[in-house]
Amino acid sequence: MTFTFTKMNGAGNDFVLADNRDGRWRFDAAQVARLCHRQRGIGADGLILLVPCTSGRADWAWEFFNSDGSRAEMCGNGARCFARFVQRLTGVTERVSFETAAGIVTATFASERVTVTLTDPCDLRVDQVLEVAGVPLRVDSLDTGVPHAVVFVPDAEVAPVQSQGAALRHHPHFAPRGTNVNFVQALAPGRIRVRTYERGVEGETLACGTGVTAAALLAARRHGWPPPIEVRVQGGDTLTVDFELREGQFRNVRLTGPADFVFEGRMEL
Repeated sequence: MTFTFTKMNGAGNDFVLADNRDGRWRFDAAQVARLCHRQRGIGADGLILLVPCTSGRADWAWEFFNSDGSRAEMCGNGARCFARFVQRLTGVTERVSFETAAGIVTATFASERVTVTLTDPCDLRVDQVLEVAGVPLRVDSLDTGVPHAVVFVPDAEVAPVQSQGAALRHHPHFAPRGTNVNFVQALAPGRIRVRTYERGVEGETLACGTGVTAAALLAARRHGWPPPIEVRVQGGDTLTVDFELREGQFRNVRLTGPADFVFEGRMEL
């Protein structure tokens, strides 16, 4: 069977997208991992399938898989790519909504840049002290659709992303779901640099939209910065996080960044 797909990337976070409105594709974890494999497959950080929204709460819905075949509740960069993919397929020009496992996401368009309004963050925890490799580490955490831990560092360039990222991702404190891990450097008021170890990819990615969002919100809270917050990611792009703060809670959180088409192709399954 021939699998027809579109390859996209959002700030270096890359995805395979496919139209599955007719329900023809049924992938298990091993098949997803093969599709996303960078030597034996197409190569991607995740697979996203467009499906009908059966709840009636949004225009469309998605099925989102990490590159290891596990399912993820949400992905900010994937959401922007998915919105542009839907735009190309359906011709929508201004706004589209879609249902994810984390809730309803809406998107608006400005050329190749997309703004997604995310679900309200939850489970804010700050100044947790966790032992990693025998050393106490100060960690904040926030769920921005998926769980994220944030470690503030003086220099993100030399942060131990792989070692500490893996240790925190599997730390008992975040069991049983585990967590994504972000290493965040303040560059200037309202500007940060982020590197992210992603759960499901099990390594560093060039960008993580929900991680960018968690890092920006926690940096704003820690430093008292007003929105918007600019975030430079490992891939070199700059994303923007806007939000409202109501009674100490983050609301109307919006993530803006690029969503680029790379190529279209076919693969024999």
